[in-house]
Amino acid sequence: MSPLTVAVTGASSGVGRATAHEFARKGATVGLIARGRDALAGAAKEVESLGGRAVVLPCDVSDPSAVAAAAAQLEEHDGIDVWVNNAMVSVFAPTWEITAEEYRRVTEVTYLGFVNGTLSALALMRARDRGVIVQVGSALAYRGIPLQSAYCACKHAIQGFTESLRTELMHDRSAVRVTMVQMPALNTPQFDVVRTRLPRHPQPVPPIYQPEVAARAIVAASEQPARREWWVGASTAVTLLGNAVLPGVGDRYLARTGFESQQTDTPVDDDRPDNLDTPLPGDRGTHGDFDAQAHARSIQWTLTRHRRILAGAALGGAAALGAAGLAARARRSPT
Repeated sequence: MSPLTVAVTGASSGVGRATAHEFARKGATVGLIARGRDALAGAAKEVESLGGRAVVLPCDVSDPSAVAAAAAQLEEHDGIDVWVNNAMVSVFAPTWEITAEEYRRVTEVTYLGFVNGTLSALALMRARDRGVIVQVGSALAYRGIPLQSAYCACKHAIQGFTESLRTELMHDRSAVRVTMVQMPALNTPQFDVVRTRLPRHPQPVPPIYQPEVAARAIVAASEQPARREWWVGASTAVTLLGNAVLPGVGDRYLARTGFESQQTDTPVDDDRPDNLDTPLPGDRGTHGDFDAQAHARSIQWTLTRHRRILAGAALGGAAALGAAGLAARARRSPT
């Protein structure tokens, strides 16, 4: 099979950059879509060094015409096989300290950016009746937490948008597939560049995973798109299951712990720049500041990734135990 052509939004850092690396290892042509040119240049060099081919596509995903133009440019490289929506911005603050303009901006990037990417991908994929769209979600697509109302609202919206789209594709018997990967807290540079009004430096809610865990899940989802949703990390599974059964308990728990768990002990610099409206210069790479605390593997992901094999092994083991038990009883029975 010929190498894939893949578009990744938010490819300049964090999960998007790690995902570009993972596809590059498979020899893919990777369209790198993001705003920051310095970081895009760094990502492109890494993709090339890992055996992929990089196509740099500077673009603000909140601009639908710019996203469509980037898609058209990448389409010339043998057609887009996979489109990964991942770009995001956010504001860390209590709801009443976030302005209407800030909510609008977060929504334009973190929700409508996914819509723009999806529409651009569909315009190309539906015409030839093939392709995969991967939506990078979060446990926060189901469970809102304090201090991230703008981001949580966008992830909830992406979830609803994706479910509607999936049923429409099924109705049309389309071979285009859409799947969503729900992520745990990840060690990315976003916590250094996000807009915040917290007194102390923002951090991901532990347990924290490395962005490579997310990237491997995204690639796996693109390879098995018939599966409608993927959960990554034990914390994601616990959050989603707990919220489905006892959401009120989650409310009370987060009210008690959610403020402290999202801040380090380091005070925030009042003059700290952020990337809400414009990208910051420089290249911050893939990882954030929490390498010492972040997990490079997820046992839960390994189990869910191979659940059919494990289920078969479990059934086989149960059958073997049952047969052994019957044989033992037969030996003990009088002849």
